[in-house]
Amino acid sequence: MIFPVLLCGGSGTRLWPLSRKSYPKQFADVIGEHSLFQASALRFQGDDFGAPLVVTGDAFRFIVTEQLAEVGITESGILIEPEGRNTAPAACAAALAAVRQNPDATILLCPADHVIKDADAFRAAVLQGNKAAQDGQIVTFGIAPTRAETGYGWLETGSEADGVYQLERFIEKPDTARAEELFSDKRYLWNAGVFLARAQVLIDAFETHAPEILEQVGKAMDAATHDLAFTRIDPELWASVPDDSIDYAVMEKASNLSAVRFDGHWSDLGGWEAVYLESGRDENGNAVSDHATALDCQNSLLRAEDPDQELVGIGLDNIVAVAMRDAVMVADMSNAQNVKKAVQVLKAREAKQATQLPVDHRPWGWFETLVLADRFQVKRIHVHPGAALSLQSHHHRSEHWIVVQGTAKVTVDEEVKLVTENQSVYIPLGAVHRMENPGKVPMVLIEVQTGSYLGEDDIIRYEDVYARS
Repeated sequence: MIFPVLLCGGSGTRLWPLSRKSYPKQFADVIGEHSLFQASALRFQGDDFGAPLVVTGDAFRFIVTEQLAEVGITESGILIEPEGRNTAPAACAAALAAVRQNPDATILLCPADHVIKDADAFRAAVLQGNKAAQDGQIVTFGIAPTRAETGYGWLETGSEADGVYQLERFIEKPDTARAEELFSDKRYLWNAGVFLARAQVLIDAFETHAPEILEQVGKAMDAATHDLAFTRIDPELWASVPDDSIDYAVMEKASNLSAVRFDGHWSDLGGWEAVYLESGRDENGNAVSDHATALDCQNSLLRAEDPDQELVGIGLDNIVAVAMRDAVMVADMSNAQNVKKAVQVLKAREAKQATQLPVDHRPWGWFETLVLADRFQVKRIHVHPGAALSLQSHHHRSEHWIVVQGTAKVTVDEEVKLVTENQSVYIPLGAVHRMENPGKVPMVLIEVQTGSYLGEDDIIRYEDVYARS
């Protein structure tokens, strides 16, 4: 049995403004009916695969559990990285976690933000490489190239037996001329960054080629703690782990490498041009979302992400335009990868749009700010069925709650009562309070805050079912 390891970090810059640091692209509705993370988890369901292990950050732990539950995956392991240290430490931690559960475990390391349309074919490719993995090989997966791509690393393959190739070397992202050479030679494949190996074989590779990573990750894992359904790697020890990719740290140095060729459709969705190529297009080559209109446009991507807005493009050619309620990005398709620079500029200006979505996801649901002004704020709050906010109080603000959908169970100091649609309740400054959704449908309320300070850190928590401090 193969245990998929879903690497689920990311800075949320390549698909800004849809993707942000608070909600990276793997969780967003980019392509298809599921998020990229959900599609990745579903891809490796079946008799040959065990429960997934997700390696993610603290801020995303409840998003991960919620999105897995939405697609019916109730068994998983979730390993919390205190901070991102690139793919080598994450892979090492996953291998150690797998071996501690099962010394003979085989793991499949895969990013959680790729598009693979034919999941059956990719599973077949993984199983094709499994015998080599059991024989002590580290198997990577090369994508049959469809163009002379300069944005991907490449693989050079050698002799082949039973569909498994000897891997000769990794090739860095090439320039255009070199990419054309590679594309014309069947020996060369795109590097998908997916690896299959027995966990102990991977640990042995770290011991040989990156012993400092293995030693420090091992210490951090030894000191890990358990929190609800999560395993938290020790943050102080993790801070000393070297930052490195698994390609540089291990794979480019190892000799026990094989590759399986995958001829199906694949994309790492690394930018808006890739999203355009994955999207359905009209007769003029335009990919247009709901609430977007293209007039005399061609070869352009127009996306309006808010149902209350309309995006209209007129006379555009080779343009990406993405509109959200709080930010709009317009770029020439050939320069859309420079959106990272835009995020850096916004960060330097301390614009919250650089990193934060208008919707703030929490373990109990989500909220969005509708109005923020001096001394008052208006929010819409959505609470999942059966969920509860923490028992808390505030030093600097009072609150009015108006229920507009469902029923809220409200605690204010010693009083507990049900508040139904079109009813309201007042929370005085300093009162110990909590809201819960005891029903089977979502509960939505409008919250009006008034006070001298309205920041999210003005919270004293007394009880919390999600173990937040």
